[in-house]
Amino acid sequence: MEPVLVYGVPAGSSMGLVAALEWMGQPYRLCRVDMLGEMREASYARINARHETPVLITDDGRSLSETMAIAAWLEARDTGRRISFEPHSPQADRMHQWMAFINTGFTGAFAPLWTALEMDPPDPHQQASLRRFGREAVIERHDKLEAMLRNSPHAFLAGERPTLADGLLIGVARWLDFHAVAEPGRWPRLAALRARLQADAAVQFALAIENGEQPRGTGACRGHVALADLIGQATPA
Repeated sequence: MEPVLVYGVPAGSSMGLVAALEWMGQPYRLCRVDMLGEMREASYARINARHETPVLITDDGRSLSETMAIAAWLEARDTGRRISFEPHSPQADRMHQWMAFINTGFTGAFAPLWTALEMDPPDPHQQASLRRFGREAVIERHDKLEAMLRNSPHAFLAGERPTLADGLLIGVARWLDFHAVAEPGRWPRLAALRARLQADAAVQFALAIENGEQPRGTGACRGHVALADLIGQATPA
Protein backbone atom coordinates (compact mmCIF):
# COMPACT_ATOMS: atom_id res chain seq x y z
CA MET A 1 0.00 0.00 0.00
CA GLU A 2 1.05 3.61 -0.42
CA PRO A 3 1.91 5.62 2.69
CA VAL A 4 -0.91 7.84 3.93
CA LEU A 5 -0.25 11.30 5.35
CA VAL A 6 -2.84 12.43 7.88
CA TYR A 7 -2.93 16.22 7.56
CA GLY A 8 -4.80 18.73 9.67
CA VAL A 9 -7.08 21.62 8.82
CA PRO A 10 -7.35 24.53 9.27
CA ALA A 11 -3.79 25.75 8.54
CA GLY A 12 -1.97 22.66 9.79
CA SER A 13 1.82 22.55 9.66
CA SER A 14 1.37 19.31 7.72
CA MET A 15 0.59 21.33 4.58
CA GLY A 16 4.35 21.56 4.03
CA LEU A 17 4.70 17.77 4.15
CA VAL A 18 2.07 17.47 1.41
CA ALA A 19 4.24 19.77 -0.72
CA ALA A 20 7.31 17.66 0.12
CA LEU A 21 5.51 14.50 -1.00
CA GLU A 22 4.72 16.22 -4.30
CA TRP A 23 8.38 17.24 -4.73
CA MET A 24 9.45 13.69 -3.91
CA GLY A 25 7.17 12.25 -6.59
CA GLN A 26 6.57 8.79 -5.08
CA PRO A 27 2.99 7.44 -4.73
CA TYR A 28 1.13 8.45 -1.58
CA ARG A 29 -2.37 9.02 -0.24
CA LEU A 30 -3.84 11.65 2.08
CA CYS A 31 -6.30 11.68 4.96
CA ARG A 32 -7.95 14.97 5.93
CA VAL A 33 -8.63 15.65 9.61
CA ASP A 34 -10.47 18.56 11.23
CA MET A 35 -8.15 19.52 14.09
CA LEU A 36 -10.93 21.32 15.95
CA GLY A 37 -13.31 18.36 15.74
CA GLU A 38 -12.34 14.87 14.55
CA MET A 39 -8.82 15.07 15.99
CA ARG A 40 -10.22 15.57 19.50
CA GLU A 41 -12.46 12.51 19.42
CA ALA A 42 -11.44 9.51 21.51
CA SER A 43 -11.17 7.23 18.47
CA TYR A 44 -8.36 9.36 17.01
CA ALA A 45 -6.07 8.08 19.78
CA ARG A 46 -5.84 4.82 17.82
CA ILE A 47 -3.67 6.76 15.35
CA ASN A 48 -2.01 9.26 17.70
CA ALA A 49 -2.59 9.14 21.45
CA ARG A 50 -1.52 12.79 21.71
CA HIS A 51 -4.35 13.85 19.37
CA GLU A 52 -2.06 15.74 16.99
CA THR A 53 -1.19 15.96 13.32
CA PRO A 54 0.69 15.14 11.19
CA VAL A 55 0.70 11.36 11.26
CA LEU A 56 2.10 9.07 8.58
CA ILE A 57 0.66 5.60 8.08
CA THR A 58 3.65 3.87 6.54
CA ASP A 59 3.54 1.49 3.60
CA ASP A 60 3.60 -1.43 6.06
CA GLY A 61 0.73 -0.04 8.13
CA ARG A 62 2.57 1.50 11.08
CA SER A 63 1.49 4.82 12.59
CA LEU A 64 4.36 7.30 12.72
CA SER A 65 3.86 10.65 14.45
CA GLU A 66 5.99 13.80 14.95
CA THR A 67 7.10 15.95 12.04
CA MET A 68 10.82 15.20 12.35
CA ALA A 69 10.22 11.44 12.46
CA ILE A 70 8.04 11.65 9.35
CA ALA A 71 10.65 13.81 7.60
CA ALA A 72 13.37 11.27 8.45
CA TRP A 73 11.20 8.47 7.02
CA LEU A 74 10.76 10.42 3.79
CA GLU A 75 14.44 11.33 3.58
CA ALA A 76 15.48 7.68 3.91
CA ARG A 77 13.28 6.81 0.92
CA ASP A 78 14.26 9.80 -1.20
CA THR A 79 16.64 7.76 -3.34
CA GLY A 80 16.51 10.34 -6.13
CA ARG A 81 17.52 13.09 -3.68
CA ARG A 82 14.65 15.30 -4.80
CA ILE A 83 13.90 16.66 -1.31
CA SER A 84 17.18 15.93 0.49
CA PHE A 85 20.93 15.46 0.00
CA GLU A 86 23.43 12.64 0.26
CA PRO A 87 23.77 11.50 3.89
CA HIS A 88 26.69 13.05 5.81
CA SER A 89 27.20 15.75 3.18
CA PRO A 90 27.56 19.43 4.19
CA GLN A 91 24.29 20.14 2.37
CA ALA A 92 22.47 17.47 4.41
CA ASP A 93 23.90 18.89 7.63
CA ARG A 94 22.69 22.36 6.69
CA MET A 95 19.24 21.07 5.80
CA HIS A 96 18.98 19.26 9.14
CA GLN A 97 20.09 22.42 10.96
CA TRP A 98 17.31 24.42 9.32
CA MET A 99 14.75 21.70 10.04
CA ALA A 100 15.71 21.54 13.71
CA PHE A 101 15.41 25.32 14.13
CA ILE A 102 12.05 25.48 12.36
CA ASN A 103 10.59 22.50 14.21
CA THR A 104 11.65 23.68 17.68
CA GLY A 105 11.86 27.37 18.55
CA PHE A 106 10.25 28.76 15.41
CA THR A 107 7.18 26.52 15.55
CA GLY A 108 7.01 26.54 19.34
CA ALA A 109 6.83 30.33 19.45
CA PHE A 110 3.30 30.12 18.07
CA ALA A 111 2.09 27.77 20.83
CA PRO A 112 0.70 30.52 23.12
CA LEU A 113 -1.27 31.98 20.22
CA TRP A 114 -2.85 28.63 19.40
CA THR A 115 -3.60 28.04 23.09
CA ALA A 116 -5.36 31.38 23.32
CA LEU A 117 -7.34 30.72 20.14
CA GLU A 118 -8.51 27.26 21.21
CA MET A 119 -9.17 27.99 24.91
CA ASP A 120 -12.52 26.53 25.93
CA PRO A 121 -14.10 27.95 27.96
CA PRO A 122 -12.50 31.29 27.09
CA ASP A 123 -10.68 33.34 29.71
CA PRO A 124 -10.18 36.85 28.25
CA HIS A 125 -7.53 37.90 30.78
CA GLN A 126 -5.43 34.77 30.29
CA GLN A 127 -5.92 34.86 26.53
CA ALA A 128 -4.67 38.44 26.37
CA SER A 129 -1.53 37.46 28.29
CA LEU A 130 -0.94 34.47 26.04
CA ARG A 131 -1.35 36.57 22.90
CA ARG A 132 1.06 39.22 24.16
CA PHE A 133 3.66 36.61 25.09
CA GLY A 134 3.12 34.73 21.82
CA ARG A 135 3.51 37.79 19.64
CA GLU A 136 6.78 38.69 21.33
CA ALA A 137 8.11 35.15 20.93
CA VAL A 138 7.10 34.94 17.27
CA ILE A 139 8.73 38.27 16.45
CA GLU A 140 11.94 37.23 18.22
CA ARG A 141 12.11 33.94 16.30
CA HIS A 142 11.44 35.74 13.01
CA ASP A 143 14.27 38.15 13.80
CA LYS A 144 16.57 35.18 14.33
CA LEU A 145 15.48 33.51 11.09
CA GLU A 146 15.94 36.72 9.12
CA ALA A 147 19.47 37.03 10.49
CA MET A 148 20.22 33.42 9.53
CA LEU A 149 19.11 34.15 5.97
CA ARG A 150 21.30 37.26 5.71
CA ASN A 151 24.42 35.43 4.54
CA SER A 152 22.71 32.65 2.61
CA PRO A 153 23.62 32.54 -1.10
CA HIS A 154 20.79 30.14 -1.93
CA ALA A 155 17.34 30.64 -3.41
CA PHE A 156 15.91 28.23 -0.82
CA LEU A 157 16.96 27.26 2.69
CA ALA A 158 19.52 24.59 1.86
CA GLY A 159 20.17 25.04 -1.85
CA GLU A 160 18.79 26.06 -5.20
CA ARG A 161 15.72 23.85 -4.97
CA PRO A 162 13.16 23.27 -2.22
CA THR A 163 13.87 20.49 0.27
CA LEU A 164 12.26 19.07 3.39
CA ALA A 165 13.45 22.16 5.26
CA ASP A 166 11.42 24.42 2.99
CA GLY A 167 8.38 22.17 3.42
CA LEU A 168 8.60 22.49 7.19
CA LEU A 169 8.98 26.25 6.89
CA ILE A 170 6.10 26.97 4.54
CA GLY A 171 3.67 24.90 6.60
CA VAL A 172 4.35 27.07 9.66
CA ALA A 173 5.44 30.48 8.33
CA ARG A 174 1.90 31.36 7.16
CA TRP A 175 0.81 31.32 10.82
CA LEU A 176 2.30 34.82 11.05
CA ASP A 177 -0.60 35.97 8.87
CA PHE A 178 -3.18 33.65 10.43
CA HIS A 179 -2.56 35.16 13.87
CA ALA A 180 -2.02 38.70 12.51
CA VAL A 181 1.24 39.09 14.45
CA ALA A 182 3.01 41.53 12.10
CA GLU A 183 3.37 42.39 8.44
CA PRO A 184 5.58 39.84 6.58
CA GLY A 185 7.55 42.69 4.98
CA ARG A 186 9.14 43.38 8.36
CA TRP A 187 11.46 40.47 7.44
CA PRO A 188 12.27 41.04 3.74
CA ARG A 189 14.52 38.01 3.18
CA LEU A 190 12.01 35.65 4.74
CA ALA A 191 9.16 37.33 2.87
CA ALA A 192 11.00 36.79 -0.42
CA LEU A 193 11.60 33.14 0.40
CA ARG A 194 7.95 32.66 1.31
CA ALA A 195 6.94 34.25 -2.00
CA ARG A 196 9.17 31.85 -3.94
CA LEU A 197 7.71 28.88 -2.11
CA GLN A 198 4.11 30.06 -2.47
CA ALA A 199 4.67 30.33 -6.23
CA ASP A 200 5.86 26.71 -6.36
CA ALA A 201 3.45 24.25 -8.00
CA ALA A 202 3.71 21.69 -5.19
CA VAL A 203 2.93 24.28 -2.53
CA GLN A 204 -0.01 25.56 -4.56
CA PHE A 205 -1.22 21.95 -4.84
CA ALA A 206 -0.94 21.49 -1.07
CA LEU A 207 -2.82 24.72 -0.38
CA ALA A 208 -5.58 23.74 -2.81
CA ILE A 209 -5.90 20.33 -1.12
CA GLU A 210 -6.14 22.09 2.24
CA ASN A 211 -8.92 24.28 0.84
CA GLY A 212 -10.91 21.21 -0.16
CA GLU A 213 -10.22 21.50 -3.89
CA GLN A 214 -9.17 18.70 -6.25
CA PRO A 215 -6.02 19.95 -8.04
CA ARG A 216 -4.17 17.79 -10.54
CA GLY A 217 -0.67 17.86 -9.05
CA THR A 218 2.11 15.58 -10.26
CA GLY A 219 0.01 12.42 -10.16
CA ALA A 220 1.91 11.07 -7.15
CA CYS A 221 -1.14 11.60 -4.91
CA ARG A 222 -3.45 8.61 -5.34
CA GLY A 223 -6.39 10.20 -3.56
CA HIS A 224 -7.82 10.51 -0.08
CA VAL A 225 -8.56 7.84 2.53
CA ALA A 226 -11.37 8.36 5.03
CA LEU A 227 -10.26 8.72 8.62
CA ALA A 228 -12.68 6.01 9.71
CA ASP A 229 -10.93 3.57 7.36
CA LEU A 230 -7.56 4.25 9.01
CA ILE A 231 -8.65 4.01 12.62
CA GLY A 232 -8.22 0.49 13.90
CA GLN A 233 -6.00 -0.55 10.96
CA ALA A 234 -2.74 1.22 11.84
CA THR A 235 -0.33 -0.31 14.35
CA PRO A 236 0.78 2.38 16.83
CA ALA A 237 4.51 3.14 16.68
